[in-house]
Amino acid sequence: MLIRDETPGDIPAIGPLITEAMRLLPQATGGEAAIVERLRMAGALTLSLVAEDGGRVVGYLAASAARIGPQDGWGLIGPLAVLPARHRQGIGSALMAEALHRLLTTSRGAALVGDPGYYRRFGFRAFPGFGVAGCPPEVVQALPFDGNVPRGELIHHPAFGLDQTA
Repeated sequence: MLIRDETPGDIPAIGPLITEAMRLLPQATGGEAAIVERLRMAGALTLSLVAEDGGRVVGYLAASAARIGPQDGWGLIGPLAVLPARHRQGIGSALMAEALHRLLTTSRGAALVGDPGYYRRFGFRAFPGFGVAGCPPEVVQALPFDGNVPRGELIHHPAFGLDQTA
């Protein structure tokens, strides 16, 4: 398996992969692939990684710039998607490891909204006073690289379609 940056030839496979993977999550909206497309069109993808196996895209991870309260410089991870038939094979973990390795040199930390049981293994956790309006606080998580505690709202890129103050 190879983890690499997306290429233009990967783009037709990424949307359907995201949609198929997200169908399994109760919190999925069905619009996750469109978010990635809007981020791509806006030039807002700081990372767009694919997991390739046997010439086929089997996993995907996006990251975009985010702010937490007044702090710029955070990397927002999401979505992270793996074809359901390829779950529990280390693909998501490999994508996350590569993303964190790359973000470590460019960001003050990484943040995401997701399952605490899954993301805890990478060092993510919830923090008091950190969140996203309308989300359960335990699913809004961060991994600070500089030791600073995140406080405030996690502000996503407008491509996410959230009603947030940018």
